[in-house]
Amino acid sequence: MTPVKIWLGYPYPLGATWLRNGVNFAVFSEHATSIDLCLFDSLDARQENIRIPMTEQTDLVWHVFLPDARPGQLYGYRVSGPYAPERGMRFNSSKLLLDPYAKAIAGRVQWADEMYGYVVGGEAEDLARDFRDDAWGMPKSIVIDNSFDWSGDKKLTTPLAESAIYELHVKGFTKLCPHLPENLRGTYAGLGSEWTIDYLQKLGVTAVELLPVHAYVNDKALTDRGLSNYWGYNSIGFFAPEAAYSSSGDLGQQVNEFKTMVR
Repeated sequence: MTPVKIWLGYPYPLGATWLRNGVNFAVFSEHATSIDLCLFDSLDARQENIRIPMTEQTDLVWHVFLPDARPGQLYGYRVSGPYAPERGMRFNSSKLLLDPYAKAIAGRVQWADEMYGYVVGGEAEDLARDFRDDAWGMPKSIVIDNSFDWSGDKKLTTPLAESAIYELHVKGFTKLCPHLPENLRGTYAGLGSEWTIDYLQKLGVTAVELLPVHAYVNDKALTDRGLSNYWGYNSIGFFAPEAAYSSSGDLGQQVNEFKTMVR
């Protein structure tokens, strides 16, 4: 394995930040005893190919800088600490964690008993720790290039008293729309299309309020019945747009498509 260059990094901003000369990783934990940054070669990888101990800590933020990392890198964390369910602590380094500040997330949870932090069906119920690795079935966080051309965008100044706000679901609003190319229906690009904007303006709409667009999980109870989470209310990444609504890809491309829709 090629040696990985590791620098100390910075505690701010939280998340994975592309700084043109590498990527800074920063994650908060008050009670962790150690945190490992896990890098993956592909979304199908069953195990991380590189595990990097994050040895630097500033004001409860663990951080490291990788000068050779680039946008598109898949990653997650393994966090060690107290396992004391009675105190609300369930640290378990056998389980891969998403970055809570991830700007993009790829993949779906592949439900199995090892996806839980406790032994499913055990005599101790949810108090016995499960030591099986779950990286094979976990979504992965993605490093993105946050740059974007916002030229032409401007702040809207419609007074609230004159506003007409339309609440809608990104997928449901255009999924069956015959006026859009099939590949754009039910996507951010479809919602931001010229036809859709013209339609909303003709209705007198001045702003849209989107139902959840964060990355979400399909609950096990749904997948067991062959169903999916249509409304998206079970968010797993509040800074990451849901990849299922992207027409351009799910390995970070969803971020630029979302921004283009907003612009």
